Amino acid sequence: MSRDLAGEIEKLLKTANAYIKKKAALCALRVVRKVPDLMEMFIPAARPLLNDKSHGVQLTAVALITEMCELSPDTLHHFRKFNDGEMVPQLVRVLKNLIMSGYSPEHDVSGVSDPFLQVKILRLLRILGKGDPDSSEAMNDILAQVATNTETSKNVGNAILYETVLTIMDIKSESGLRVLAVNILGRFLLNNDKNIRYVALNTLLRTVSADLNAVQRHRSTIVDCLRDPDISIKKRAVELCFALVNNTNIRSMVKELIFFLDKSDPEFKGYTSSNIFLACEKYSPNRRWHIDTMMRVLTAAGNHVPDDSVSSLIQMISVSNSLHPYIVQKLYQAVSRNYSQQPLCQVAAWCIGEYGDILFASDLEEDEPVQVTEEEVCSLLEKMLQSTALNQVTKEYVLQAILKLSTRFTSSQKQIQQILTPYSMSLDMELQQRSVEFFALSRSYDHMRPGLLERMPPMENKNKAVEMNGNGDVDVNEDGGQLPNDSQPSQPPVAESNGILDLLGGDLGSPAHITMPVSSKQDTSQAGGIMDLLGLDITGNPEPGLGAPALPSADINLMDGLLGGPVQTNSQPSINLLGGPLNESAPFIPPITAYERSGIKVEFKFERDNSNPAVVNITLHATNSTPNPVSSFIFQAAVPKTFQLQLLSPSGDSIPGSNAGEVTQVIKVANPQKQPLRMRYKLSYSSNGMPVSDQGEVSNFPQSIYS
Repeated sequence: MSRDLAGEIEKLLKTANAYIKKKAALCALRVVRKVPDLMEMFIPAARPLLNDKSHGVQLTAVALITEMCELSPDTLHHFRKFNDGEMVPQLVRVLKNLIMSGYSPEHDVSGVSDPFLQVKILRLLRILGKGDPDSSEAMNDILAQVATNTETSKNVGNAILYETVLTIMDIKSESGLRVLAVNILGRFLLNNDKNIRYVALNTLLRTVSADLNAVQRHRSTIVDCLRDPDISIKKRAVELCFALVNNTNIRSMVKELIFFLDKSDPEFKGYTSSNIFLACEKYSPNRRWHIDTMMRVLTAAGNHVPDDSVSSLIQMISVSNSLHPYIVQKLYQAVSRNYSQQPLCQVAAWCIGEYGDILFASDLEEDEPVQVTEEEVCSLLEKMLQSTALNQVTKEYVLQAILKLSTRFTSSQKQIQQILTPYSMSLDMELQQRSVEFFALSRSYDHMRPGLLERMPPMENKNKAVEMNGNGDVDVNEDGGQLPNDSQPSQPPVAESNGILDLLGGDLGSPAHITMPVSSKQDTSQAGGIMDLLGLDITGNPEPGLGAPALPSADINLMDGLLGGPVQTNSQPSINLLGGPLNESAPFIPPITAYERSGIKVEFKFERDNSNPAVVNITLHATNSTPNPVSSFIFQAAVPKTFQLQLLSPSGDSIPGSNAGEVTQVIKVANPQKQPLRMRYKLSYSSNGMPVSDQGEVSNFPQSIYS
């Protein structure tokens, strides 16, 4: 029907009746949306409508041209041509007439002349000027006039200024004009209206990468927004604060953020603490300040500190040789006052276990040394083991610390044995194994015990720091690691909820379970340094969580577990829980379609992992049925806490059109508790130069992968 009527609509666009032209332009807009191929018919008729005296005709004409430019890059290039109708100067003239015209009762809204038409024109100018220097230069003057002449006491004026700021930031504008735009947003921050303050913070977050110095001038106002009672404003303010952190203001900004962390709601503590760790890793002035700040965050955030921040702090401590006496005494004091916080107890237990022999150092420069005996240290660790507030993972850290201290303390051997004896019959496999191994070493291999429990060497930080952009999305390198300290990204650190973090809604866990693509050859030495403390498998296959015991296998060698590597077995057939050999021919698991929209289809195919029955290998197959190829294809996923998930490197990031090829990617999922699997995903790609992003949840996994 659209094809049959398009010719009639095109004729009606040229009639003399303004009302009919307005309705015809609106109809043409809907026809173009349904059948983009017909837009060529309306291009010649749309431009003359801008010269019509009726504001309604001008408004619908601008809407029609905007729609066509957004749908077709060729049409956008056509309207940019100066020698073919001078579209940008024409729009500039219309906008100038609006802001310079006198009072018009027909179009006046709170003292502003037709704000609806002004906003539409500004949006079209933004589309025409983006990436085009000539078009941008032609509209710089009018944007400055709009920014300086628009009344700000009413919401209609603020709406026009907001659209003006977006246009200035999107086009190739002059630096002075960008400063003017940021100053407008700064004035918005002082407005009593919460919606206007939120819009200002959100826009500053988007524009901070374009002109960081201009936004820095409003830092104090942004910090004040951290104290706003509105949770949405606080959320945007804390994200923007992280975007403003740099080498010069790191001390003052982190001080304000820790003050916010002390008084913030629990929902902010995990995000804020994690990003303070990242900011300190990039911009800390010295190692002493860095570690002091991280320990301060541990006490302020409590149990909301992510697991990766704990491992990051342990790595930092391991390489700070000169600060070990200071660190271990500070942590001992902190955990003595309160040992109900899991992250603090984990870091403190690790440090006391490694450096307990220097806990009694008296050569501290500034602080009074801790007056403590070996018996008091062991008693504190025993209380932590017996505490019901600590989970099994933390108790594994504590038990490992006690094992380490058995070679560092000389007068507490009997007390250590008394502490460990009950845990040789513990229901927790990890605690029982460590205790049994200790007694086996003490009786038969006592000469090997000092070597096996010696101090760990400094851990290399081979991960690269997570870089977070102004849009709030988390960018991770292909190896899933972090940028090194000497790599200073141009983008300030900030995170935002619309990235993969938002996928972890409900009961899907904490940011520690976010999974990003990692290389199949990823170096595990960093993980091994910490996981060795608990004797977990770091062979590259996903394993159960820290607190989950491994399934028993034939002829377990307890000595290998104590050395921190994977538990070794004889080369005998694997056994299942029923006592018989595992079935070599695994049953077929039917594939599922995880995503299908706009011609993009993502299919999951399943296969059991031969080396671990609790692991399922999911092979992702992404195809493209549209005629246009897709580029920059990225798939991200998140799973509940009870699962472990790893994404290996994809086969590529481009999908040919017409199903001529595909992108594959292997996803490893460990499900030790045999629970039904749910996976939330976020995928993004570019098609015809337009970025596309989508997210959702997959819950229709075959029942056979759980058994």
